[in-house]
Amino acid sequence: MSEAEKPGASHGGGEERTFSEEFRVSGEAVLSKVKELVREGNVRRITIKNEEGRSLIEIPLTIGVIGTVLLPVWAAIGAIAALVANLTIAVERVAAPGTPTPTPSDLNPPSGEDQA
Repeated sequence: MSEAEKPGASHGGGEERTFSEEFRVSGEAVLSKVKELVREGNVRRITIKNEEGRSLIEIPLTIGVIGTVLLPVWAAIGAIAALVANLTIAVERVAAPGTPTPTPSDLNPPSGEDQA
């Protein structure tokens, strides 16, 4: 997993901080992982990349996105997953105001555990 911090747009006088993570998943696990990330709620953008690192699909997420709006997205992700064996999911998250941005050591799983 990788982590990067970048300043975001200002909302209500405070600066919004974002950070990114990457998950390597198999083709059959990609849809369930993306749905899990959407349910978490603090995800701003999801990018699915192939083994060479080329972006296959970018999914911008906004507050209030509901399941029926995402049905065409789920279908597209399912089609991509059927064609590609291993994918990388890059996730851009928003850090809550007043909370520290995670460091790379916070994002890495403990030894012996796999994130995918």
